[in-house]
Amino acid sequence: MNHKNAIIETNKITKKFGSFTAVDTISLSIQKGEIFGFLGPNGAGKTTTIKMLTTLLHPTKGSATINSYDIIRNRDNVRKSIGVVFQEPALDLELTGRENLDYHARMYGINRTTRKKRIDEVLDLVDLQDKKDEFVKKYSGGMKRRLEIARGLMHSPDVLFLDEPTLGLDAQTRRAIWEYIKKMNKEKHTTIFLTTHYMDEADYLCDRISIIDHGKILVTDTTSKLKTMVGNDLITISTSNDQDFSAHLKDVSWIKNVDTYEGYLTLGVERGEEKIPVVIELAQEYNIQVKSISVHKPTLDDVFLYYTGHRIRDEVSNSNIPKQHMHPRR
Repeated sequence: MNHKNAIIETNKITKKFGSFTAVDTISLSIQKGEIFGFLGPNGAGKTTTIKMLTTLLHPTKGSATINSYDIIRNRDNVRKSIGVVFQEPALDLELTGRENLDYHARMYGINRTTRKKRIDEVLDLVDLQDKKDEFVKKYSGGMKRRLEIARGLMHSPDVLFLDEPTLGLDAQTRRAIWEYIKKMNKEKHTTIFLTTHYMDEADYLCDRISIIDHGKILVTDTTSKLKTMVGNDLITISTSNDQDFSAHLKDVSWIKNVDTYEGYLTLGVERGEEKIPVVIELAQEYNIQVKSISVHKPTLDDVFLYYTGHRIRDEVSNSNIPKQHMHPRR
């Protein structure tokens, strides 16, 4: 990774809340113009990381820079360099779309002529020009999210942080938001750092992703390279004795990895369809009955399972832990 062009650098950044470690020694280097994704379940430490990088939370240990500005020593310069869209809406519902943008721009000391020009530019980008004079309380969820993104871009930031940008939106609106994110990255060369627990979102948008679980980064790479690590194909098999069969398969040279999950074995292999008959023959050799067998290309969900031992949807609610600090189930 080329550290020279890095616009975001973190060095073992850590955040503790009492005895609970929400973010655990995270080191990252994100390039200018990159769409970078933080993929992990609720409570993994994604929002806490963004809050530190955007100067809203003070790290317990470690350091970070945005645009070469230290997040602790140069907070004002960091804030001028970034735009942020958090999960919780922060729009004034009693103002129009245009008024919300104008108010935000005034806070950044942008003069009237530039304000007018920028408002038109960002409204065009998120396709809200025809709704700019409507009160935000009349906006749909998707329109509000688009307006929040527009507001985050008002002061032409070098980095835009998006925390779960499509949470709670319907499939069509999510896809539209993805297109706006791609568009602003391409047209404005804005570096985008987004958090998500949606596999398809990370896959579609991100140049690279980090998988984060329990506050730790487990792996960072492009989605295509991560999928290759799991195996070119995945054979999913259910047998009469998964434990025994798994032990035998671990010695087979052409099987990259063997995982057990919810009553199924998952084998990472190359040219999976050709390997199905061979796997069945191996089972017969050990007097193991095959109940079902199928093959598919690895997805990010498979990658997540490979690195964490659980699916991203396996979350547990624990009333003793504050919502933002919840642990996913291992």
